[in-house]
Amino acid sequence: MFSTTVSPRFGDVDVLGHINNTVLAEWFEQGRNPLFRIFEPSLNFSPETWSLIMAHTDYDFVGELFFRYDVEIRTYIVRIGTKSFTCYQEAWQEGRLCTKGNAVVVHYDFKKKETTPIPEDKKRLLAEHLYNPSAIPDKAAPAM
Repeated sequence: MFSTTVSPRFGDVDVLGHINNTVLAEWFEQGRNPLFRIFEPSLNFSPETWSLIMAHTDYDFVGELFFRYDVEIRTYIVRIGTKSFTCYQEAWQEGRLCTKGNAVVVHYDFKKKETTPIPEDKKRLLAEHLYNPSAIPDKAAPAM
């Protein structure tokens, strides 16, 4: 599991005083940065070095998020395929699960415009972060 703490910004709040649901996509993306570093440690975004592209995301909003408290983004791996992997992510605030979701990330060659197999060494590093609910207390089931 990777854990990233996000401090809500004033502009993240909607008219009801909640964190706007569109903000979670950005926060979950930020939570995936440690996974991206497995493939490109410097996070150098260029067609020569970058090898990942987003294929799918989904979110379940199960509780309200508020401006005045930090949010912990937890990121896990739930599936490792030949050319893609799936992340499961959660947003926690004040000990409550507030949002959960998935992201499918594809290994991709931007020059050739085609998917490519994930290298075995990268698969091993991803596998170190496989979701194991029995090892984590107070966990909700993945939204798969």
